[in-house]
Amino acid sequence: MGANHRAPCSVSIFGRKYANRRLGMAVAGNTPTASLLTKIGKMLSAGCLLCRIAREARGESTDGLAFETHSHISSAGCEGMATTVSAAHHSIWRHLCNSMHAAQKPKSKLKFLMLEKCSNMSALWRREEFLRICRKEELGEKAKDIEVTILVEKSQEAHFWGKRPDGVATT
Repeated sequence: MGANHRAPCSVSIFGRKYANRRLGMAVAGNTPTASLLTKIGKMLSAGCLLCRIAREARGESTDGLAFETHSHISSAGCEGMATTVSAAHHSIWRHLCNSMHAAQKPKSKLKFLMLEKCSNMSALWRREEFLRICRKEELGEKAKDIEVTILVEKSQEAHFWGKRPDGVATT
């Protein structure tokens, strides 16, 4: 290719006359999703392509895919983005806790316990430092009051003890 040769414009979705519009949308961070493209008749299905690829890789059915929207793709609910979104969440949480710890006044009794590996609440309350905070039964009783307000399919107690917190702050 010569120095003056430009790569041909993509015509896959909207056609050549919309190339500048697509470029502008990409630069603005507002790229079209399958949900939008289906609404304007440019795609047949609004199902999330990332979820489809993840399910196909696992050999699972691709029926009932979630709609591909910006909020879906940026959440851990997107099967193709769950690992990335969770890693970003954990990174932000660690930065936040480290920043709060660094900004603490010397007299503060607040103590941050960062969890290096995934542990659920049940496993945490088998550790000595957590047993000093309160008994597992006491925490379970308090959790029941909170969990009653959340709709979950499995029992409230199993739901609470299965949660995996990013970190814990104590006084």
